[in-house]
Amino acid sequence: MDLDALATARHDDWERLDALSRRSRPSGAEADELIERYQSAAADLSLVQATAGSTALGERLSLILARARLRFTGVSENPLRQLSHFALVGLPAALYRVRWLTLAVALATFAVAGLYAAWVLADPRVMANLGSEEELRQIAEEGFVAYYSENPAASFAGAVWTNNAWIAAQCVAFGITGVWVPWVILQNAQNLGLTAAIMFAYDEADTFFLYIAPHGLLELTCVFVAAAAGLRIFWAWVAPGARTRGAAVAEDARALFSVAIGLVFFLLLAGVIEGFVTPAPWPWPVKIGIGALALGLLLFAMLVLGRRAARAGETGDLAAFDAGARRATAG
Repeated sequence: MDLDALATARHDDWERLDALSRRSRPSGAEADELIERYQSAAADLSLVQATAGSTALGERLSLILARARLRFTGVSENPLRQLSHFALVGLPAALYRVRWLTLAVALATFAVAGLYAAWVLADPRVMANLGSEEELRQIAEEGFVAYYSENPAASFAGAVWTNNAWIAAQCVAFGITGVWVPWVILQNAQNLGLTAAIMFAYDEADTFFLYIAPHGLLELTCVFVAAAAGLRIFWAWVAPGARTRGAAVAEDARALFSVAIGLVFFLLLAGVIEGFVTPAPWPWPVKIGIGALALGLLLFAMLVLGRRAARAGETGDLAAFDAGARRATAG
């Protein structure tokens, strides 16, 4: 095949395609023409490559086609814009959806923890099953405080962060089972209640609250949020409403799994506080104030930014194009 003859014959068509691909606002007729000329030029490129392989003509035509393709397929969104949208719109919208369920999980956790603590404190036999007198006194008077400083702060913060982030991700991922989240809540409440009972029994209640407060304000709230997100996904499966059950689970799972991603960063902050602030020799008002400020960031994202995003119609789900085709349903 004579490449020069093909280039001469198709020159005007290719130039027109290149000109259309450079239009910032093509009309409807021009958009249709762009697609038709793109298909024709793509066939020419296939012929050139099949006949002569890699050539300068083929490279030039590939460049024209690539520019034209971007006109009707679009370009990917700027990663920084995607990140800012996730942090300021998508994640807050998802957090806002589970705000009341988060409160319910928190109240349930504290209620169960309080019942466990009262049960242990009221029955010496139960307390005795937790350990000997010497072991329990050692935990209350030394072990509880030593836990926060017996390892290097950086490694301790990293270990706490990864463990809590893994628990949060499990709550969201396995929430659809309906049993995983209640089990995690029960285990968390039980551990909290038993520890509180030991500390209270040996007159270390102030130590318990002082050492829990700096990091626990944010850390526990993150666990409550993750549990609420998992339960919301489960409820989408139980009561999908007008949607099909599959569509309901898919939509809520896509929207609420962003909670697991966002909590990774909040739990990192909680881990840093637990590793570096909680055991620090600073005044307790300062340390608790840092923890309260960290919790305030989460609540600001959930209640202020989230409310604004929800009023704008955001749910935390992917954009329609990224989420894929949806099946029409009645209602």
